[in-house]
Amino acid sequence: MAKTKLNLISPIEFSAKSLHQKNDYLQALANQVANARGIQDPEPLDKDSLSSLRRFYMRRKASDLHHNKRKDPELQAAMQRLADAIHLGEVSNLIHHEANAPIAAFALHDQDAQLSFFTSEIHDAPLKDDVNLMDVAPFSMSKIIRSDKIIYKLPDCVITIQGTDVGIITAYDYDIFILMVSQLSGQMRQYRTDIKKGLRPSLPPRIFRPSAIDILRFCKRTPGGKQYADLEKALDRLQTTQFKITNLTPTEKRREAEGFTLIGRYKVISHTTTNRVDEIEIEIPEWVYQGVVTAPGGTPSILTLNPDYFSITRPMAKFIYRLARKACGMSGFAEYGLKTLYQRSGSATPYRKFRAMLQTLVETSKTDPLPDFDISIVAGRGGEKLRMVDRTKALDMKSAA
Repeated sequence: MAKTKLNLISPIEFSAKSLHQKNDYLQALANQVANARGIQDPEPLDKDSLSSLRRFYMRRKASDLHHNKRKDPELQAAMQRLADAIHLGEVSNLIHHEANAPIAAFALHDQDAQLSFFTSEIHDAPLKDDVNLMDVAPFSMSKIIRSDKIIYKLPDCVITIQGTDVGIITAYDYDIFILMVSQLSGQMRQYRTDIKKGLRPSLPPRIFRPSAIDILRFCKRTPGGKQYADLEKALDRLQTTQFKITNLTPTEKRREAEGFTLIGRYKVISHTTTNRVDEIEIEIPEWVYQGVVTAPGGTPSILTLNPDYFSITRPMAKFIYRLARKACGMSGFAEYGLKTLYQRSGSATPYRKFRAMLQTLVETSKTDPLPDFDISIVAGRGGEKLRMVDRTKALDMKSAA
C-alpha cells in the first residue's frame, strides 16, 4: 500500500508547540494515515508512541550537523532545507509505523503536561519537582551506593545531604519522589477545580498508596524481578537520607528545615502471589505537603517537568536538565561555569572525569537532545561554561527579532 503524503511542519516549528499541541498534531497525522487505510474511527496513539514521536521529531540527524559551517548563505539555506527534508522523511516513516501498530486506547487529557496511567489508582499528573532542590543534584550520581555526606555551598544557602548505611538516594530513587509530588499536585489541581464548580471537596490526604507497577510504569522502567527487589531499597534510602537547608540571607525565600527526608514512613501493604512488592503506603512529609497544598499565598514551591524527563537515563543528564529547568526561567537562557557545575553535582569523581562525562553528554545531545533544552560548552571569563538554552523561548526571541 502506498504511503500517505504528509505535509509536515519543520522540527523548529514543532519544538515551539506546547506538549498538548504536539500530541494533537501527531494524533492528527496518525488519524490521516489511518483514514487513508480505510480506518474511519482509529484508536488514539498511546503515551509511549507519542513520547517516541515527539523525541524523534526534534532529534537532530547527522545531515543537520555540518550545514551551518558553510560561509555561503544561499548554500547554507539549501543544506538546511535538504537536512529538514531528510529528517522529515524519517519522521513520516515513523508516523506510518506507529499508526499501523496495535494501539492501546486512552484519553488524550494531557493538558499542562499530564501523563496517563493504566490504573484508576493513579490519576493523570503533570511531572512536578520541588524548586528548592533543583539547582543541585539532590541524589548521588554514582553507580556505587554512597553513604557519606554531600555539602553544597551556594551563594544563598548551604544544603547538606547525609546518607546512612543503606546509602544516599540515587537519581532513580528520586524519580519516586517526583511521582509522589506530581500525584499530590494533580489531586490539588482537581481540588481547586471542584471548588470552582461549587463542590465541597476534601483536601488531598497525607498518605500516598501507589502499586509497585504504577511506580515502574510512571518512571518508564521495565517491570522485572530486580526492579521489584530494588524498589524497597530505594524506599529505604528515600526515608533515611537526611537533608538540611541553612539560609545565608534573611530575605531568601528558600525553605529552611532541620533534618527533613523526602518521604515519611512507608510500609508494604501487600505482595503478589510470587511474593513481589505490590501495594505500598507512603506518608507524605509535612514540608512537601505544605509546599504543594498549603503553600503561603497559594503558590506551590514546585516546577513542571517535561514528561520525557523519565526518558533521560543518565544521572548526569537528569542533573543538567533539572538545573536548566530552574535556571533558564523566563529568559530561556543560562550559563554555569564547569567548576561550579562540578561543585553542584556532588560528584565523587575527579574533576577531569566529570569534565569528560559532561563533554560526552554535550556531544550526545547533538543527535539525542535533552527535553526542552540545548546545551553546549563555551569559553567564558574565568574558564569554560555550560550554556543552556530553552529551544522554545529561543525560537520566540528569534521570531520577535
